[in-house]
Amino acid sequence: MAMVLYFDIEHAVEVHDWIIENSGGMPGVKDLGLIDSALEHIQNDLYYPTFEEKLNHLVFAINKFHAFTDGNKRSSLSLGAYFLELNGYGYCVKKYVQEMENIVVWLADNKISKDLLLKLITSIIADDGYPEALKLELFESVNSDY
Repeated sequence: MAMVLYFDIEHAVEVHDWIIENSGGMPGVKDLGLIDSALEHIQNDLYYPTFEEKLNHLVFAINKFHAFTDGNKRSSLSLGAYFLELNGYGYCVKKYVQEMENIVVWLADNKISKDLLLKLITSIIADDGYPEALKLELFESVNSDY
């Protein structure tokens, strides 16, 4: 794997503040430690050896741990897009943003798991248009009542 570039907590908070300022919501950070933890963890190659796994954890952690007062879903999407761009995956950022708009909502609503999120992110990066089995898994997850 090529060297992965990361961003710091200050950038994460700046992106969040920009999102809130431009799309509405309550500003503020509830727990900087949760943001810092997510950013530190993705740098550990033992836990997250592939870029896809790093991106997956970043999106999951920002979305689910509610470190920001508001805008956690939007921030998880935006920070994930920035992480892609920063690491030379600009070719899939537009598709990522389009696909992830619903996915981050379903993730927050516990409709999709972290494992399924990884499969979706991997498919977006591979630009394989979601294989049929993955489409079915997503459909079943989103439409289940558990």
